[in-house]
Amino acid sequence: MKIRITAIRKASYPDLMEKYENPIEHTCDVLEGQEWISIDGRCPEGMCPSAWGSMREFVEALARGEGNFYDGWMKNPMSAMISCNDGFRPVSFYIEVI
Repeated sequence: MKIRITAIRKASYPDLMEKYENPIEHTCDVLEGQEWISIDGRCPEGMCPSAWGSMREFVEALARGEGNFYDGWMKNPMSAMISCNDGFRPVSFYIEVI
């Protein structure tokens, strides 16, 4: 089964970066609107490993035909909205069966 993963929103918290994060040269490359296709629940090429770790279980479940997470959480029961685990610049991903 094919699952589309779309980067919906990318947030940034400069105040938290200033207070807690060591300076780094390279940060997140994900762009709002960027899409990936997962085939049979596998990690799509070019997907951020950290983001994949946050969404993998949902993608795999959707690929198996499961859905309706948390008893009606999403309007589309064969979808999920998951964010990566970067507390300084989280990205929200919409995951849906296509």
